[in-house]
Amino acid sequence: MEFVATCPKGFERLLANELIALEVPQVRPLAGQVSFGGELADAYRACLWSRLASRVLLVLVRVDAHDADALYAGASTVAWEDHLAPNATFAVDAHGTNARLRNTQFVALRTKDAIVDRMLSARGARPVVDTSRPDLTVSVRLSGSHATLSIDLVGEPLFHRGYAGRRDARLSSLRPDYAAALLAHGGWSELVRGGDPSLVAFWPGQGSVLVEAAGMALDRAPALLRSRWGFAGWAGHDGAIWQALLDEAEERAAAGEKNHCALRVFDDRPGALSACRQALRGAGISLDIESWIKGADPVSRIGTGVAVCDLSWIGEGELAVEASALSELATLAGRRVALLSRNAIPDAALRVKPSSVTEVIVGRDPATIRVYEPCAEVPEPAAVELPGGERVSVLVAASDQFARRLAKVAKQRAKWARREDVTCYRVYDADLPDYAVSIELYEGSETPGRWLQISEYAAPRGVDPELARRRLLDVLAIAPRVLGVAPGDVSLRVRTRARGGSQYAEEGSAAAGERRRERSSRQQKRVELPAGAHLVDEGGLTFEVNFSQRLDCGIFLDHRETRSRIREMMKQTKGSKRFLNLFAYTGTATVYAADGGAKYTTTVDLSRPSLDWARRNMARNGFEGPEHEFVQADVLAWVSEQRHTRNRWDLIFCDVPTFSNSARMRKSSFDVQRDHAELIIGVSRLLVRGGRAIFSCNLRTFKPDVEKLERAGVRLTDITEETIPEDFSRNRKIHHAYLVERVAPEA
Repeated sequence: MEFVATCPKGFERLLANELIALEVPQVRPLAGQVSFGGELADAYRACLWSRLASRVLLVLVRVDAHDADALYAGASTVAWEDHLAPNATFAVDAHGTNARLRNTQFVALRTKDAIVDRMLSARGARPVVDTSRPDLTVSVRLSGSHATLSIDLVGEPLFHRGYAGRRDARLSSLRPDYAAALLAHGGWSELVRGGDPSLVAFWPGQGSVLVEAAGMALDRAPALLRSRWGFAGWAGHDGAIWQALLDEAEERAAAGEKNHCALRVFDDRPGALSACRQALRGAGISLDIESWIKGADPVSRIGTGVAVCDLSWIGEGELAVEASALSELATLAGRRVALLSRNAIPDAALRVKPSSVTEVIVGRDPATIRVYEPCAEVPEPAAVELPGGERVSVLVAASDQFARRLAKVAKQRAKWARREDVTCYRVYDADLPDYAVSIELYEGSETPGRWLQISEYAAPRGVDPELARRRLLDVLAIAPRVLGVAPGDVSLRVRTRARGGSQYAEEGSAAAGERRRERSSRQQKRVELPAGAHLVDEGGLTFEVNFSQRLDCGIFLDHRETRSRIREMMKQTKGSKRFLNLFAYTGTATVYAADGGAKYTTTVDLSRPSLDWARRNMARNGFEGPEHEFVQADVLAWVSEQRHTRNRWDLIFCDVPTFSNSARMRKSSFDVQRDHAELIIGVSRLLVRGGRAIFSCNLRTFKPDVEKLERAGVRLTDITEETIPEDFSRNRKIHHAYLVERVAPEA
């Protein structure tokens, strides 16, 4: 008989070795599968004991499948009446396509038609198709112009072990066959055969690697708990052979109860230990686990055992988490380690080259299983010494320069911030070209807290991406310690050093203490704080920030002086004291204008969440009522409409995006360089006589069309230098700001 055991990419050689260990004959690894021959008992043994196979298929026939008619004709030659048990339901599972058969559903349909017609002719009755829970599954796999028809002896995939408990979204869930592959690469089976094996599992999440390791140590068949099999509806099933194998597996499991293995876990995510214990209980395993103490000596804890690590759960946007994980991983240098990772960074953390690298797919993303052998002489870890004497392991030796520079500038910035009464400010801005990040520090107002927002500039072409990533991970390890922020309170985002520069900003003022006292005289209304949000003070006002929900945290620090100027201009404004904020985002400028005495404010933005945020910012500072309106609209179209009304404003702030192509805009797109003149002219027409506007953008190469504006009676005065805060002095092109005044009647 001919059989095929399917498996994930990269598992073929491991699966072949596993089948050989099970004494299965004629084993031959292929792409994504391993073929083997032998008797039915050999296939049953593979079903019961394989931890790496996904399915076990009994090959019936290979037929011509260059088109649908050929496939139908070939499938019709199989004596399906000898395979489909009476009253059993069936379904067809199709894989692969070719030039004439391009849809797997159609392939399954034509195969199903052939089976039904053959059965109708042989038995005079039409078999029942059940695609959700069939008694028998027929597998058809296309390869070029041929198709292989098989009986699926398994049914549900073998990696559906049945011991998984309730899923915890906070924890990773490594599939059992991947957990078994990780253990196989780490040499766990050899340790089990040697007796008294010891395992340390780093970040096991839902605990599948612990269940697989314990199952191997206790000699338990991984499919022993399985109650439903694909051969249940197969007429060729031999119940006696299967029962004999089950009895043998039960006897081995009973004898294995006296075996021992040490299981230790390091996973500092909430609920991890509980989930691991629940998985062991669900598998019927009574072994307990020991929690690995952070920073524990790996030599005394692992001994001659192995460490397995799953780093695949760390996403691309979670470098702060990765930096923390690699710091702990570095303690395993010199030990036997098998790990699953999406990149090669662990090589630098462990300071050795892996003895083997196996390419696999996790979800839809490429990953590798990397194996590191024990090493008596491991290079000393690169480390930097921080103020206070603390030493931090790093991946790049030159990161000590970054640590020294950050410590120096942080001390200077902190002194300046105390003098100016600023609590949220930029600490570092690519001071060293190789460490091209900006770092902003935020301090909480009503409740204590410190948060870092680290933004990475895109590395120039020619820079090794792996080296750039290592440097960034070092930044994430060093910055929180230098600035006294918990690693969990660090957020990271990637941006480009593009034409637009940065719009990430916030604000403050030297007279903030006096304004706080003024604000305290206003009745403050309690405003609900959304999940993940924090409150910060700036310029005597309170603003909501959120480092996890959106790209920008809610306040642009580089416009601190601009907003302060808006407040002072509003104080000097006479008459109606009306303020308009265009492209308002979270309305911080509106709050400042209201604090400066604006009697009426209009806040316009296309985003409803931003307007809701702006409304909360206003209410939190005591500014509520019908005199403060919030308008969701396409700003360009709204400005054009307002020109035909009698609505006019004394002061306008317009901080435009560099580019926008929202589907809700009336025009197809907005480009600040191309469209600014038309917008500024429109804004100027909304000013009262003697009114002023501030126009701002963050396009580094921005050049205003002064001639066109002058012809339209608009005077533009560059006030950029006056609006750049001290903490942005290294990057004076962070934004452009202009005072807009109307000096001639509209033509």
